[in-house]
Amino acid sequence: MSGHATKTPPAARETAAAVVRRDLEHICAGLEDELEAMRGKRLLVTGGAGFLGHYFVQAILHANRRPGRSPIALTVYDSFVRGAPGWLTGLESNPTLTVVRHDMTRPLPGDMPDHEFVIHAASIASPTYYRRDPIGTMDANVNGLRALLDRAQAQQERKRPVEGFLFLSSSEIYGDPTPEDIPTPETYRGSVSCTGPRACYDEAKRYGETLCVNFAGQLGIPVRMARPFNNYGPGLKITDRRVLPDFARDIMAGRDIVLLSDGSPRRTFCYVADAVIGYYKVLVKGRSGEAYNIGVETPEVSMLEVAERMAALARDLFGYPGRVVRGESQDPSYLIDNPNRRCPVITKARTELGYDPAVDLDEGLRRALLWYRENAVAEDA
Repeated sequence: MSGHATKTPPAARETAAAVVRRDLEHICAGLEDELEAMRGKRLLVTGGAGFLGHYFVQAILHANRRPGRSPIALTVYDSFVRGAPGWLTGLESNPTLTVVRHDMTRPLPGDMPDHEFVIHAASIASPTYYRRDPIGTMDANVNGLRALLDRAQAQQERKRPVEGFLFLSSSEIYGDPTPEDIPTPETYRGSVSCTGPRACYDEAKRYGETLCVNFAGQLGIPVRMARPFNNYGPGLKITDRRVLPDFARDIMAGRDIVLLSDGSPRRTFCYVADAVIGYYKVLVKGRSGEAYNIGVETPEVSMLEVAERMAALARDLFGYPGRVVRGESQDPSYLIDNPNRRCPVITKARTELGYDPAVDLDEGLRRALLWYRENAVAEDA
């Protein structure tokens, strides 16, 4: 063999399955107490076929494989509006998993069993897609949430109370904070348009939180809210049209990464395995009626910088030939109400829940790129 033969970098040999296994071990190791609290009980995850559902679901099934412990009975509701993902259909034979096709904008199934734990994550989260169906986006976040809260109240009256209820809210409820409110704590009240192109999502999440606070205060339902800050990683479809999947799509196609802005907006990005640990901690340990930021505080990077980081990582992993270039969106409302900065204060989750994100940005992007390498098949929008 020639001494000049190109060798595949060891980091590039890691398969998508190996990345997922490592992430599931990380999640379960970070949730020993929370998983124990759910043992032998029923958990409902709405929107369980979506991005966060990818690890919400698989983490529970991974934990259920441990011998000598009562399993968690997991039920997934999803409308499968963009199809049933292969990772989920491949798990349907698991005896601890029940998958139900259900649209959370419709009344709950009449034969719905009681659940001790509920995660309401059914919502379109990509601006490209929620602006195509603003009413459906509001209905899932408001009417779907209200139906689940009413159900929790009924269980309470029947002496079968819900022990933990999590509403997946959003950091978008903060809108575009003023510079003095960045990093942003949970106490910041927000600067949000109620009529702009993003309002169907932002305002639905805000009203959803109001529902949760009042069901907790007036009726004693143990409902908590999590505010995600820019999660990314395995499970996020490459056709999602959020910024990191768009960059990954360009990379996997071997073309230049196209920035559809001037690259100046800044974000912190939280790897999905760390985020899911945070969400389960809020579900089990969070204070009733309280909201928790889940994300990372550093580094806060510009869109240009994260694009350059992804390009550099892809060069090392795959010999990516492209570069970062500027483009322009054909959507005239693409950047309207887009916040200039997004960065959380996570002290509350750290001190009250023991939340401690561990996967740094370069490592998270590396794992995401390895996963996309095997999961870059274009899906119907």
